[in-house]
Amino acid sequence: MGEANKKLWHEHYPETIPISMSYDKKPLHHFLKESAEKIPKMKALHFMGGELSFQEVYDQAKNVAAYLQRLGIRKGDRVAIMLPNSPQAVIGYYGVLLAGGVVVQTNPLYQERELKYQIQDSGAKALICLDILLPKVSNVKKQTDLEHVIVTQIKEYLPFPKNLIYPFIQKRQYNLVVQLEESDDTHLWANIVPRTDLVLKECDTDSQEDIALLQYTGGTTGFPKGVMLTHYNLVANVQMSIAWLGKEKQDQDIVLGVLPFFHVYGMTTVMNYSVMTGAKMVLLPKFEPEEVLKTIHKQRPTIFPGAPTIYIGLLNHPKLSQYDLSSIEACISGSAPLPLEVQEQFEKITKGKLVEGYGLTESSPVTHSNFLTKDSVNGSVGVPWPDTEAKIVDLATGEETAPGEIGEIAVKGPQVMKGYWNKEEETALVLKDGWLFTGDIGYMDESGYFYVVDRKKDMIIAGGYNIYPREVEEVLYEFEGIQEAAVAGIPDPYRGETVKAFIVLKKGYDVKEDELDQFCRKRMAAYKVPRIYEFREELPKTAVGKILRRKLIEEASQEKQETASESV
Repeated sequence: MGEANKKLWHEHYPETIPISMSYDKKPLHHFLKESAEKIPKMKALHFMGGELSFQEVYDQAKNVAAYLQRLGIRKGDRVAIMLPNSPQAVIGYYGVLLAGGVVVQTNPLYQERELKYQIQDSGAKALICLDILLPKVSNVKKQTDLEHVIVTQIKEYLPFPKNLIYPFIQKRQYNLVVQLEESDDTHLWANIVPRTDLVLKECDTDSQEDIALLQYTGGTTGFPKGVMLTHYNLVANVQMSIAWLGKEKQDQDIVLGVLPFFHVYGMTTVMNYSVMTGAKMVLLPKFEPEEVLKTIHKQRPTIFPGAPTIYIGLLNHPKLSQYDLSSIEACISGSAPLPLEVQEQFEKITKGKLVEGYGLTESSPVTHSNFLTKDSVNGSVGVPWPDTEAKIVDLATGEETAPGEIGEIAVKGPQVMKGYWNKEEETALVLKDGWLFTGDIGYMDESGYFYVVDRKKDMIIAGGYNIYPREVEEVLYEFEGIQEAAVAGIPDPYRGETVKAFIVLKKGYDVKEDELDQFCRKRMAAYKVPRIYEFREELPKTAVGKILRRKLIEEASQEKQETASESV
């Protein structure tokens, strides 16, 4: 990078991190093959006591890929993966890519309404899911283009005797037993991975043009959009991660996989990072504080990507002192602001480094981070990564602002998406001359460090999950007794924000919170369901009738402060 392209933040780069790099123009799945060839017997993943080597993961991914091809999956066809963190999530992901397909990551917590929308919008032809999710998938299948479903069970990768016990635990936990039978459109994972007669036909992949992943996000407003991320986008972001960590031997790392792989952050910083570096990933299907503490104590992970709520949950666990967390060397926190006291306390306990970063689905996702080799700048999301440009744009004029002035954050780099799936107009709104306009409001200081002062206009971030008010409102408006509904995020000490619904009822209706809660839970993932309901006579609006969501948030925050003052 020439002197003309040097930026303020480059002055802070340590010698170990390059300002500019070259990125491999290989398809993402090629790196699994490379790791299997170089270190075939090294453990690729650990899951609830069971382990698989890189060779085993690659062989099984090839079988899944060859089977998908037999089912008619061709280059560019979309295949949905609806799984928690598990060996099947890794094998299925790389299997789809090896077959020439495009992965559509689908949250296992989705209810039928959400699942149907995503499958319809993506046009997915096949889906890989857990047995307990099959009834949900079957109910929406006829309303979509889904032709085939591959079904797997958690017990298939558990060691003895856990594999015998788990079905009973699952029955008690979910009150559900699914009878699995092979048919023309339902296929059993357990019958696919051990086969010896499947032959994979290699696909020609243009890493810079061909899409590897459709990752759904709401962007700033409205229904979720499929973010088109190419192989090159994803490879570049992982190789930036490798450079940022600045470690000599990544294959000695153990990466803790608490962040879900159906979220692009966990997918890049845990799964793809581990596969490309030859590190072992330790997978946890969901965040349970004590289980995470036990896993760190036993498995000795060195890298632990997470979100503030995860670190807060561990620090506040009553049995924290019983576990040794000293193996942890590096953590990058994303998805919400990282409180300074959390950072300092976590670093004190682990003796490792916890820094705040920034990114979004549309950028694969990481664009900024504080350095792991020097002190973090409090309140800052850090500086742009190698080959990543960033600027603050004046909201009124569109011109780049001076340091210290607030505007919209825009980023540019090899990790920035190709666009939104089948949404050219919405793509044009956020991608301009290679710049991605994030919708986040912030500023850059005179040293080149960036700060986020407000999240995307309406988006709620609760417990690390992105929640889009309009989607929740659509569900509330389906309830017969509701005249008007507005949903907003209000401050919450643990989740960052919590979902609050402001409701105006139709005349003559008497609606209880419990009724609304049950109604919403049948139609949305649990993390989207409002935790608080406030019934009002009317909602504040603009002259043209638009509900003033920001005013509702201000009123709720003021009310919370007054309540807190009274209790002191």
